Amino acid sequence: MRTPSSTGTVLDRILEARRAEVEHRKKVLPLTALKYGVKAATPLRDFPAALSKPGLNVIAELKPASPSRGVIRDPFEPGELAKSLESAGAAALSVLTESEFFRGTLKNLRDARKASALPALRKDFIFDPWQVWEARANDADTFLLIAAALDDSQLAELLALGRELGMEPLVEVHTREELDRVLAAGARIIGVNNRDLKTLEVRVRTSFDLIDHVPESCIAVSESGLGSHDDLQKLRAAGFDAFLIGEQLMLAPDPGTELARLLTRLEQA
Repeated sequence: MRTPSSTGTVLDRILEARRAEVEHRKKVLPLTALKYGVKAATPLRDFPAALSKPGLNVIAELKPASPSRGVIRDPFEPGELAKSLESAGAAALSVLTESEFFRGTLKNLRDARKASALPALRKDFIFDPWQVWEARANDADTFLLIAAALDDSQLAELLALGRELGMEPLVEVHTREELDRVLAAGARIIGVNNRDLKTLEVRVRTSFDLIDHVPESCIAVSESGLGSHDDLQKLRAAGFDAFLIGEQLMLAPDPGTELARLLTRLEQA
């Protein structure tokens, strides 16, 4: 796993690495081959519906490592984790596929999705339409778009392609300016990331600051830094429809048991 250097933001360094890797992979695997793979992909599962059910909807994130913590879980068994988290009550899965900073793979995505009946989101740094086709060809039901990594034209293009393929993306923001941009682009699932991808600092207050500006017609997801019973209660009351929880689960000896504990405590509150 690459160690972040001292120059540029963390997001800048990750994007630089991803651009180089994507350019290489595009030469090895042409778009025509990916489009053929999409035709053979398994049927889509409804990600928006999974986040819109009554009660608490948790997107359980599977990631072996992160730039802020290094290795989080080793050994990492995506199929077993997916089964456990589904049994514990997860609404959907998020699977890291970025390889250098998060040690993710597309195989992890395929294995997790195959092992459960939950919709699976490809969690990566996506900026090229080729990556969207790649996601669907590897059985992803949706994918992440990060506002801070995209200009307005890229955002519009990737949203449109996702919908063409039947995938409604989770569009992630961290500031009011980013939120305004993605709403203008027509995003329908808004993720408020409490972690600043440029500094890796976590501030749950970010979700509370932005939720009043997310239209009720959108699905609102609070992401990162979640693990406190009180935080989840307050965020649900503030208007969030779903919660993305990763490190809290991956650091637990038994992620399924940890998720069940959080859900049970909320239901009893």
